[in-house]
Amino acid sequence: MNTRTTSGAVVADFVENIWNKNRLETLDQYLTSDFIDHSLPAVFPANQEGLKHWVTATSQAFEHQTVIEEQVTEGDTCIIKFRMQVRQIGIWRDIEPVGAEATVVGYRCFRLTDGKISQHWALLDGNSLENQLRNSAHGCKIQG
Repeated sequence: MNTRTTSGAVVADFVENIWNKNRLETLDQYLTSDFIDHSLPAVFPANQEGLKHWVTATSQAFEHQTVIEEQVTEGDTCIIKFRMQVRQIGIWRDIEPVGAEATVVGYRCFRLTDGKISQHWALLDGNSLENQLRNSAHGCKIQG
């Protein structure tokens, strides 16, 4: 039986509603007012507004689905291993969209304060994603 702590449930709901359903209007429900995102690209502020811009930019480049494969929660810290499945629909890293599909695995760490996410770190292999997208545009596809 899989039971989630409150912190773990908040993180799972955050991933589903913000990343998968793109319900950015609900960010206040998940993030503290002084939220810090340690993993955003440098062009975005490391706060809620920056996260909103990053999710929007990602959604313009990809149709994406994040699946939590493993989740460990200890107190107010939650770490997830996730798989992100994407189909490219917009330009990403100067790669024109050809509808390529790719899968990348990563890890996210969340710190919660009073039931909301106060800090976030992530490790995602963007180079693997880029290579999959670039390689999908080459060669022939065999269809059965």
